[in-house]
Parts: sequence; C-alpha cells; structure tokens
Amino acid sequence: MRRSRRRETETISISFLDVICCGFGAIILLLMITKIVEPIVLERSTVNLEGVVADLQEKLFEIRGETKVFNRDLTVKNEQLSQLRDKVARLRGDLSRIKGQYAASKQEASVNDKVLGELELARQKLTDEMRRLLGQGFARKGDLIGGIPVDSEYIIFVIDTSGSMFNYAWDKVQEQLVATLNIYPEVKGIQIMNDMGDYMFSHYRGQWIPDSPGRRKAIIQRLRTWNPFSNSSPVEGITQAIRSFYSGDKKISIYVFGDEFTGKSIEDVVDIVDRINRENDRGSRMVRIHAIGFPVQFARQEKLQVTGIRFSTLMRELAFRNGGTFVGLRDYQ
Repeated sequence: MRRSRRRETETISISFLDVICCGFGAIILLLMITKIVEPIVLERSTVNLEGVVADLQEKLFEIRGETKVFNRDLTVKNEQLSQLRDKVARLRGDLSRIKGQYAASKQEASVNDKVLGELELARQKLTDEMRRLLGQGFARKGDLIGGIPVDSEYIIFVIDTSGSMFNYAWDKVQEQLVATLNIYPEVKGIQIMNDMGDYMFSHYRGQWIPDSPGRRKAIIQRLRTWNPFSNSSPVEGITQAIRSFYSGDKKISIYVFGDEFTGKSIEDVVDIVDRINRENDRGSRMVRIHAIGFPVQFARQEKLQVTGIRFSTLMRELAFRNGGTFVGLRDYQ
C-alpha cells in the first residue's frame, strides 16, 4: 500500500514539472519571435515616415517658390492698374475738353454752313450774270473759292492715310474731298495718292484718271476704306506727284490733306520742292500746292501737338511759295 501512494505522488509531480517547463518554453519562444519581428516593423515605419517628410518638404519649397512668383506678379499688376487708372483719368479730362470744343465748333459750323450756302448762291448768280454780260465764250483767269485759286485743269490729291487720320478724321476727309471736287465741275484729269506716294488705283500709276461722274463716284467709294501704310509725312506724296505729273503746258493743283509732319527738317522739304517745281518764264510755278490741315493732333495734350504744329508750318510755307493756299480746319469730325 505504501509503495502505490509513492508512485502516484511521483507521477503527479513529474507531470506538473512538464507543464511548467512547456509554459516557460512557450514564453521564451514568444519572446524570441517578438524580438526578431519588432526591429523589421520599426525600420519600415521609420523609412515610410522619412519619405513622407521629404515629400512634404519638397511641396513646401514649391509652395514658397510659387508664392514668390505670385507676389511678384501681383506687384506688377498693381503697378499696371495704377497706370491704367491714371490714363483713364487723363482720357476723361481729354474727353471733357473735346466735348466742349465739339459743342462750340458745332455751333460755329451751323453758322459757317449758312454763310457758305449764301456764298455759293451768290457765286451762282454772279456766274449767270457774267455769262449774260460777257458771253458764253468768256473764260475767267483767276477764279477764287474761299481764297483758293481753282483755275487748274488737273488736280492731284495727296492724302495722309495714317492711323490718326483714318481713325479720327476720315469722315471729314471724305467730306472735304467731295467739297473740293464740287468746285471743279470738270477737269481734264484727276489723280489720288497717299502721303507715301502710293496710288489709289494702281492701274493708273503715272497716268491721269479721266474725269467723269462715274470716275468721281468710284473715287469717293474707294476712299471710304482706303488705308495703305503711312509714315505721317506728306513729303513723299508731294514730291512723287510733282516728279510724275509736272508739265510746262498743264495747270496742275495738288491738294494735301493731313494732320502731322514727322520728318526731320522743314527747310529741307521746302528746298526740295523749290528745285523740282520750277518756275516758268512768267515767274510762277506750274504746280500749285494747296493744303487742308485737320486738327487731330490738337485734341491731344499740349506736349504731343508738336507734329501737328510742324505740319501747319510746313504746308503754310509750301502753299505760299507755290501759289496755293493753306486752310486749317477748326474741327476734324
């Protein structure tokens, strides 16, 4: 009996030790597994975080660079806005002044139209009376309209086609062309060129355009949209007209329509015209030079009116020396 109890006690003790040993072994195994895996996880986490930080820093640098560019652009835009505001203020002042001038000129124009109508009526009556007294075959030697001699048989128009004329005074240019043609009921030849010497009708280059109602109508219609390049100087057109059409047996008048002279020297132009527009035996030049000045430049600031003043000075001198008349308009619209 005593031996059996000892065997049972020994069996139980050994099993308990086995269980405890297995438990410790499991714990040791878990610790070993944990220590092996943990550094790998931490290393991966560290690498991922460093990449995220690098990306964020790169984006931050990009944002800072873009911010500098935007700030610089904003500064430029603010400066441009300030300049535009100043320009708008100046334009408003110019517009107010021009409106005042327009109102005054419109009132004056109505008076002038009435006077011109009365003068035209008087001229027609005088012509009828002269025909009755002097006979149908009488030819006047010195007909003047508004101070402009209109005894020429051939007329040439030299028209400034620059942007200032075409954009601001073109309706007035067409009106003046029609008015000038009307004081010449019939001529032997007409020619139209711009201030650069370019012909309105290239197939009539160097030739006279035959005068007829149909030709005049075609000239007026073409003028509405005629806009070749111009350097805002009538010199080339005047010299081209004289060199191409000067003739000792023809009475020719050149009508210059313009608003500014951008050339270097007025004196040089006068000397050139004196050389090519020679005097005849009676001491008069065979090509008359008339001019009509459009005051486009005088609507600008005083410091920007220089080219308009130079045009008036040049054409007044050329008209005086070449038997013509300079007419300065008070309004260009």
